Amino acid sequence: MTETHVGHERRWATLAVLTVCLVVVIMGNTILNVALRRVQEDLQATQGELQWAVDAYILVFAGLLFTWGVLGDRFGRRLVLVSGLAIVTVASIFAAYSDTAMELIVWRALMGVGGAAVQAATLAVITNVFPAGERAKAIGVWAGTSGLAIAVGPMAGGFLLEHYWWGSVFLLNVPIAIAGLMLSLWLVPESRDPSPGRIDVGGVLLSIAALGLLVFGLIRGGDGDGWLRLTVLGPALGGLLLLALFVYTQRRSASPALDVTLFGNPSFSSAAAALGLVFFALLGATFFLVFYLQGVRGYSPFQSGAVLLPVAVAIAVFAPRSSALVVRYGAKAVTTVGMVIIAVSFGGFAFLQESTPLWILLVLLFVQGVGMGNTMAPATESIMSVVPREKAGAGSAVNNSVRQVGGALGVAILGSLLNSLYASRVTPSLSALPAQKSETARESLVGALSLGNGAVEESAKDAFVWAMQLTSIATCLVVLLAAVIVLVWLPGRPSDAADGVIRVLPAKRSSVGHKVG
Repeated sequence: MTETHVGHERRWATLAVLTVCLVVVIMGNTILNVALRRVQEDLQATQGELQWAVDAYILVFAGLLFTWGVLGDRFGRRLVLVSGLAIVTVASIFAAYSDTAMELIVWRALMGVGGAAVQAATLAVITNVFPAGERAKAIGVWAGTSGLAIAVGPMAGGFLLEHYWWGSVFLLNVPIAIAGLMLSLWLVPESRDPSPGRIDVGGVLLSIAALGLLVFGLIRGGDGDGWLRLTVLGPALGGLLLLALFVYTQRRSASPALDVTLFGNPSFSSAAAALGLVFFALLGATFFLVFYLQGVRGYSPFQSGAVLLPVAVAIAVFAPRSSALVVRYGAKAVTTVGMVIIAVSFGGFAFLQESTPLWILLVLLFVQGVGMGNTMAPATESIMSVVPREKAGAGSAVNNSVRQVGGALGVAILGSLLNSLYASRVTPSLSALPAQKSETARESLVGALSLGNGAVEESAKDAFVWAMQLTSIATCLVVLLAAVIVLVWLPGRPSDAADGVIRVLPAKRSSVGHKVG
C-alpha cells in the first residue's frame, strides 16, 4: 500500500508544540546527571542507588511505552500526551523534595510513567499529521530538538545547583511541562486508530519485571564483590528467562504489547538494533563522563553541563539536515557513517587524562554530536516508514523502547564495568586506611574524594581515569557493532526515495480515511 496522506493543516505548529513536549522528556532523562554528585553527598546514596535513580526513570519509561502507545492508538494520542505531561509535572515536584535516595528513585519512576506517555505520543502524532514526503524532515527536527535539550537541561541544572539545593533541577521541568500541556490542548489535533486491539496488560507487566531483574543483577555485579554471587546471577538470569518468555507470548498473542512481526522487516529490525546499541553506548558514557568532569577535573555542575554544549549544537544542526543526505545517499550510508563518527569520538575518550586540554574534549563531543545527528533521524525514519499510520502509537513505542532499553542497559553494564575496574585499580592503594574508610573509597570516586586525604584522592582519580579509558574502548566497540549491523542489514536507498513515497505494511483499514483532528 502506498501512503497518500496529505498532512494536517496545522502540522508545523503542531511540530513546534511537540518539540516543547520532547524537551520535558529529554530533560527528565538527563538533568539528574549533573546533580549525581550532590545527590550522593546530601542523601548519602550508594553508587548502586545512583544508578537506580537514573535507571528507574528509563526502565519504567521503556516498559510503559508499549502501553501508552496502545492507549494512544485506542483513546487518542493527544489525550495520552497531556496525561503524560500532567504526571511529569506532579512527579517532578515530589522528586525535588525527596528526603532519601529511595524516595527519589520512586518519584523518578513516576516521572518515567509520564515521560513514556509524552515520548510515545510525540512521534505518533508526527507520523499522523505529516505526509510521507515531509515526515523525514519533521523527524529530523524532532531529533535535533533532543540535541538542544541535552545541553539546555544540564546547563540550566548546573546553574540552579550553584545557587539552590539539588532538588531545584526537577522544578525546572514544571513550567515547561505546564506550557506543553496548554499548547497541546490548543494546537495538537487528536488522532486514534479506528480499529484498536485490546491492551496486553500481562505482556507489559512481564516486560517490566524482566528488565528490572536483569538490570538489578547487572548493577549488583558492578558493586565490586564479583559477578558469580547468587544475588547477581539470580536476578540477571531470571530477567533473561522472563525476556524470552515475553517474546514467546508476544508471538502468540492476538493483540501483543510488542508486535514482534515488525522485526521481520530489515529496515525496522536493523535500525532498531542499531539505535539500541548506540543509546547503550551514549547513556552509559554520559554516566561516567559526569564523574570525570566533576570528580577528576573538579568542574562545577554548571561547568560540566556547559561542556556538553558542543554535542547539543552538533545534533541540532545536523539532525534536521540528515534527511537531505538520506535522499542523496540512502539511509544505509548516512547512518553507517554517522555511527562510525560516534565510535571515533568514544575512541578518543580512551586517551583522556586529568590534564587533557579542554578543547580536545570539546572537539570529541562535537564529533559525537555530528554522528548522533546523522544517526538518530535516519534510523528513526527507517523504523516509522514501515509502520501503518493507524498503528503509529505502537510503532513509536517500539522505536522508543529499543532506545530506552539500550540506554538502561548501557548505564547498568558500562556503569558496572567502570565500577569494577575502578575498585580493582584503587584497592591496593587503600591498605593503610581503616576498613570503613577503605570501603568508602573503594565504592566510588565521590566516596574517595569525601575522605579529604590527598594521597587517596590522587589514587582514586588515577584509578577512575584508567577505568574510564577501558570502558570507553568497550563503548567504541559497541557502536562499531551497531555500524556493522546497519551496513549489512539495513536496505539501501529505495528507488522511490527521491519523491518521498514511503511503502508501509498492510493495515486493516486504509490510512486515507484515518481520523485526525
